[in-house]
Amino acid sequence: MKRFTRAELRYYDGREGRPTYVAFGGKVYDVSSSFLWKGGRHQVLHSAGEDLTEALQEAPHGAELLERFPVVGELVEE
Repeated sequence: MKRFTRAELRYYDGREGRPTYVAFGGKVYDVSSSFLWKGGRHQVLHSAGEDLTEALQEAPHGAELLERFPVVGELVEE
């Protein structure tokens, strides 16, 4: 499984044809197929290419929604 640093994850921001990846709980998910992440933004509050572990704690939904998407790697410390 691919290992991503935070710097590497930032590349996958969903812009200019790049895949849309987000991290949560140490896993990196490919949310490119979600219309809610179109253009690398979600609800104007969140950007792809970031670790959303803390942000998801305040979301109106739980982490179970991420389970619909493929895990493409793990987030590691730089």
